Amino acid sequence: MFKFMLNRLALVFPLLIVVTFMTFMMTYLTNQDPAVTILHAQGIPNVMPQLIAETNEKYGLNQPILIQYKQWLFQTMQLKFGTSYITGDPVSERIGPAFLNTLKLTIILSITVMITSIIMGVVSALTSGMFADHIIRSVSFFLTTLPSYWIASILIIYVSVKMNLLPISGLTGPESYILPVFVITIVYAGIHFRNVRRSMIEQLNEDHVLYLKASGVPRIALLHHVLRNALQVAVSIFCMSIPMIMGGLVVIENVFAWPGLGPLSIKAITEQDFSVIQAYVLIVAVLFIVFNTLADMINALLNPRLREAIK
Repeated sequence: MFKFMLNRLALVFPLLIVVTFMTFMMTYLTNQDPAVTILHAQGIPNVMPQLIAETNEKYGLNQPILIQYKQWLFQTMQLKFGTSYITGDPVSERIGPAFLNTLKLTIILSITVMITSIIMGVVSALTSGMFADHIIRSVSFFLTTLPSYWIASILIIYVSVKMNLLPISGLTGPESYILPVFVITIVYAGIHFRNVRRSMIEQLNEDHVLYLKASGVPRIALLHHVLRNALQVAVSIFCMSIPMIMGGLVVIENVFAWPGLGPLSIKAITEQDFSVIQAYVLIVAVLFIVFNTLADMINALLNPRLREAIK
């Protein structure tokens, strides 16, 4: 197990180097000189050569790219993402509160998605081919085809505006979580429950499970055994839901005016505030890598065959 974890961690570091370098190079994706882009973002229409030279000197853009990347990487490792090109404030001060708001929403969503996916998947698998199975699959397929922003808009109109049951937007209290959590849960659970269902059906058709059935093992004990083996899918769903949801909350956060990373990133893209965009992309990318690695390690703990496959 220790060797497996070392091998898995050894793959993380080169991947992080590639991700951080690609994130750093976002500044150079435009056809313009980065200094010109910064000056335009700051609202300076007439860009003079002297201003370009001063901007290059101020932000270190006149240094070789690898030197710039090295300095930027060391700063980000200390959670210092530079300063905003627009406001001049430290990016960490702008992105910190928004990140916490998005993280709280993401954790709640991940838990509800995992629980809903497990319940739907187990019920659908146990009633495979029956009426309940068809209903669950049909409803989930229908809901996942609807755009999340459309579902959110309909709920705001009827639940918040006409019925006045929940807040329309913002973060005013625990009740503000209900509508965003509901919208994202029905979308993601409708996707992930299929993995749980498939895993459950595969486990139920295993030879040793069929033997246990024929031996007269109680149904509850049999289901407990199958659920324990299918737990790996739930672990993967939970671990991968966090970065996936965090990266996909941009639209929903804007619809509900949630004070998170979504509105902040949209504003940064509109204003071409590359330092904020870099911080957002880097956070989401690193979370994908970290939670993917965590899911592999937990699955290896649950399934010794995965560890044997690496040896």
